Amino acid sequence: MRRAVFFDRDGTLMEDAHYCGDPVLVKVFPGVPDALRRLKEAGFGVFIVTNQSGIGRGLITEAQYRAVQEEFLRQAGRDSIDASFYCPDAPGAPSNCRKPEPGMVLAAAAAHDIDLAVSFFVGDKAADIECGRRAGTRTVLVLTGYGAEQHCDADLTCRDAVEAVGTIMAADERR
Repeated sequence: MRRAVFFDRDGTLMEDAHYCGDPVLVKVFPGVPDALRRLKEAGFGVFIVTNQSGIGRGLITEAQYRAVQEEFLRQAGRDSIDASFYCPDAPGAPSNCRKPEPGMVLAAAAAHDIDLAVSFFVGDKAADIECGRRAGTRTVLVLTGYGAEQHCDADLTCRDAVEAVGTIMAADERR
């Protein structure tokens, strides 16, 4: 089994463009491509786990999501990301994948032989932190996106995803 880092996408790795359906609006945060590459080189699995309720709400289509995701992967470095998981369900709809439910993380762990006890979940919302906790990972709240407004009990708090990667890699070296 291997270790991994699960990342929320919008507000964590890229600017949150509120139900982003246009690839032109994708702006990966500075330093993220290099940070993801360093994680991969250190042997971590790297996964995107994102709620996309705009699909379930009828605000964007799955094709628009895929176009945005494709641009995100181009900017972030496709080779640095093992897989992406998204949940199209709207709030209030029965769902085992919509964060804070851990369904997407558990699916990734099963498909990619991941040891969740030595893995991390990085996100900018309380739902991300709760998802990681329910899945059995350590959690990192980043202060980008909605992070500065969140009140949750993350294991670690970092300025942004780049700092989170550095912190995770330092903790791994001490292991």
